[in-house]
Amino acid sequence: MTPLDTTLLPEGLRTRIIPGVNGLAVHVLEAGEPGRPALLLLHGFPELAFSWRKVMPALAAAGYHVIAPDLRGYGRTTGWSAGYDEPLAPFLPTNIVRDQLALLDALGIAAVHAVVGHDYGSPIAAWCALIRPDVFRRVALMSSPFAGPPARAASQDVHAALAALDPPRKHYQWYYAERGAAAEMDHPPQGLHAFLRAYYHHKSADWPGNTPFELSGWTAPELAKLPDYYVMPLKATMPEAVAPFAPPGEAPWLTDAELAIYVGEYRRTGFAGGLQSYRCATGGANAAELALFSGLRITVPATFIAGASDWGIHQFPGALAKMQTQSCTDFRGLHLIPGAGHWVQQEQPARVAALLRDFLAG
Repeated sequence: MTPLDTTLLPEGLRTRIIPGVNGLAVHVLEAGEPGRPALLLLHGFPELAFSWRKVMPALAAAGYHVIAPDLRGYGRTTGWSAGYDEPLAPFLPTNIVRDQLALLDALGIAAVHAVVGHDYGSPIAAWCALIRPDVFRRVALMSSPFAGPPARAASQDVHAALAALDPPRKHYQWYYAERGAAAEMDHPPQGLHAFLRAYYHHKSADWPGNTPFELSGWTAPELAKLPDYYVMPLKATMPEAVAPFAPPGEAPWLTDAELAIYVGEYRRTGFAGGLQSYRCATGGANAAELALFSGLRITVPATFIAGASDWGIHQFPGALAKMQTQSCTDFRGLHLIPGAGHWVQQEQPARVAALLRDFLAG
């Protein structure tokens, strides 16, 4: 690997590799002094620890030791393998929680003041708090609501009904679990830079079509109301689905130079590592593993932050309400930030940092 371009990191952020972490060598960004109350920030897909760069300085200035790892399957963290026919067990949420415990142990940290997760990192943060509340003493979930452990009964299969719609559709998570999805995203016809620029734009507040509302249920007609990046045209790849929505230029919240960090990392690693978690979710591996915790709730203080223009909070109907009333016993507030879509901590970092500081000090 070539060295990370640290010129794009705000002053005070540090980068290093932590070896011996549950079989991984974990790349982390850090801010603030060790020995202070620790915060663990978990990124989403297709992102990296780099996605936290804009909020880390403010949290460090508030007196915290802030740690953001590249998760298993991502970025500069090594020691993982993501072949399509390899076992999925390393990518189960319980093992990703084990990664975080091993990372804290390697850093000499017995417990964190809070774990914060965005997108894919949000359910991982939730499982951290649910399974080990003694270690993860608060939890802030972002952009992906946590509905609690899965019920033992199987959820309704709507995929045949989606395919029968006019025009026919498919759910992105099941596309991400297909054998060919990684290669299609690794080598998009428009080029990786243009693909990721379109993908990030399409899910941001910059795209005017992001005006989310609550869906009435997990049915094909309701799911078809979601944008193409969630419920895709049946025959499209993800690069094809987002291509019509490519912006004319860079975004103020994600410059071409910043985007080049993501492009460079995903060009080197590919997307397969990140896609393994979708295979765990859609193929039943998660449900089989996580049903062990059925009936348990998050008992530590919890909050939820998302962009007001983020469809992600409604992609699983009922999850947002269930998180507030059932999944968390000490829910401290729901915050939807104007002017932000799915990439809330990059689109509106100052507001996110302020909300986190208030929650952490409460």
